Amino acid sequence: MQTIIVRHKVGDFDKWLAGHRDRVELLAPVTSGFRTFRDASDPNSIALIIETDDLEAFTKTVTDPALDQIKVRHTVIEPIIISTEVSF
Repeated sequence: MQTIIVRHKVGDFDKWLAGHRDRVELLAPVTSGFRTFRDASDPNSIALIIETDDLEAFTKTVTDPALDQIKVRHTVIEPIIISTEVSF
């Protein structure tokens, strides 16, 4: 299991938040769950802490052009930044 952080901005936080069920359904095949955070100084900047077994499948899912309509509906602003843990 790998923990990743996904960050992006949204045009309207309330619209984005209302799409939570869509995100759960979309991400279910490529994650074991996620937690949602909102930036304390920028209310339109969000972060998801995600657990995944397959980073490649997750990345393909969130960058699939077929999801563009969902991103528009949820007011997602590109880029979607995916960060992985650094091992020392």
